[in-house]
Amino acid sequence: MLAREGARVVVNDLLDGEIDPAREVVDEISGFGGDAVADHHSVAAWDSAAQIIGTAVSSYGRLDGLVCNAGFLRDRMLVNMTEAEWDDIVKVHLYGTFHLLRHAAEHWRDRHKAGETVTAAAIVTTAASGLHSNVGQANYGAAKAAIALLALETSRELGRYGVRVNAISPLARTRLTSDPRATTPGDGFRDKDPAQVSPLVAWLLAEDCPVTGQVYAVHGREVHRYTGWTAAENAHADADWTVDSVAKAIQDWPTRYVPGYMPGLSD
Repeated sequence: MLAREGARVVVNDLLDGEIDPAREVVDEISGFGGDAVADHHSVAAWDSAAQIIGTAVSSYGRLDGLVCNAGFLRDRMLVNMTEAEWDDIVKVHLYGTFHLLRHAAEHWRDRHKAGETVTAAAIVTTAASGLHSNVGQANYGAAKAAIALLALETSRELGRYGVRVNAISPLARTRLTSDPRATTPGDGFRDKDPAQVSPLVAWLLAEDCPVTGQVYAVHGREVHRYTGWTAAENAHADADWTVDSVAKAIQDWPTRYVPGYMPGLSD
């Protein structure tokens, strides 16, 4: 969709054996006259991620939009989770997002300091597990929660350079969870079609989009805006807190976690 909207695109994905998803997308874009190049560097390492930004700059002269969407799953109950299963998820999702944002931010700051008027945008990818929690996804949820906060933080820092940053939580059927090509009509696929997510991404990257520092969930034909942590109850003490006064003040507050409404999952 970005290519159809006129963007020149760097498509990044790792080689999967003999499968080259990035090249497949580049060929699809080239097929309708768009302009795209493939990149196979990993987001998980500092220098490698820098090469992705470098591919954009060397190919097209500058970078105007960034979508951090790399990810995979290593679902496991916490009591059985290995250190590697935690580290692998955090390296790709959280470190990968940080690496790309960091290198892109330096590129945008340098252009701004050189006197150029920068109009750029970045999108990072959180998830329902990071916004609500989900059993068996402590590694994935923790990384995705941190990514949502990273969007809010960096939107405040990078605005001075002409950069907007937002987060999306897409519910879509991709290689992350299944083979989308194996889906048959009639099983609700349209609500999980990644094409339902693309228009939000394209709008958030558009030069005339004013939005920054927001978190959106998109599921099928629904888009939801999220707000961050808020205080649900409040207690005040007229004197310094003691164990007993704390207990008396908050013991009747709800003690069971209720995740609330999760678009596409709670219906």
